[in-house]
Amino acid sequence: MQNGSEKNSRLVYSSEQGRICPECGKAVGGCICRKKALKGPGDGIVRVQRETKGRGGKTVTVITGLPGDDNALKAISGELKRRCGTGGTVKDGVIEIQGDHRELLLAELEKKGYKVKRAGG
Repeated sequence: MQNGSEKNSRLVYSSEQGRICPECGKAVGGCICRKKALKGPGDGIVRVQRETKGRGGKTVTVITGLPGDDNALKAISGELKRRCGTGGTVKDGVIEIQGDHRELLLAELEKKGYKVKRAGG
């Protein structure tokens, strides 16, 4: 039988592994529960929309809902930026392409086999 202090204690750091995830008990670098939480289930639809808010009047095309980790998104982003002939970035699982390239991006993503919708106005 455990007493109260043992029941409420948990390992948070190990000199061998470093920081320990409180959810799964694995090293933070090998933690699987945080990666699952960041992904989100999604609905399987890729959305393409135009945004100007908070960008000093500049227009960007925003692509959300693409599956994959950051490395996969960066690879797809690179292909799309080359196709559009412009710059862009990947932030928090969202691809931003400079300029209004919605029609071109819709066609390219459909060619790659994604279910794509135009979002916004």
